[in-house]
Amino acid sequence: MSHLSVRLSEDVERRLNQEAELTGRNRSDLVREAVGQYLTQRERDRLIEEMKKAARVLSSDPEAARESRELAEEGLEDWVENIEREEQAAGADPDEKWWE
Repeated sequence: MSHLSVRLSEDVERRLNQEAELTGRNRSDLVREAVGQYLTQRERDRLIEEMKKAARVLSSDPEAARESRELAEEGLEDWVENIEREEQAAGADPDEKWWE
C-alpha cells in the first residue's frame, strides 16, 4: 500500500476527527473509504455521460433508433414475463389486479 500526504483545512480535519471518534475508526480508513467512493462515483458519472452521448448519436440515425426501440420492447416483454413467473412462483394470482 502506498503512502500519501494530504493537507486538509481545519474544518475538514475537525470533521474527520469527529467522524473517527464517533465511529471508532481511524482517520486513514475513513479517508481511504471516502477517496474510493469518490473515484467510483466519478467513474460511474463518466460512464453515464458516455452512454448519453452514444444515445444521442443513435437517436439521430433513424434506422438505429428503430432498432433500439425494437430491442427495448423485446426487453420490456421479457421483463414483464419474468415478473409474472416470479409472482406465480410466489403464489400470486396473475389475474388479480393488485393496484385496484
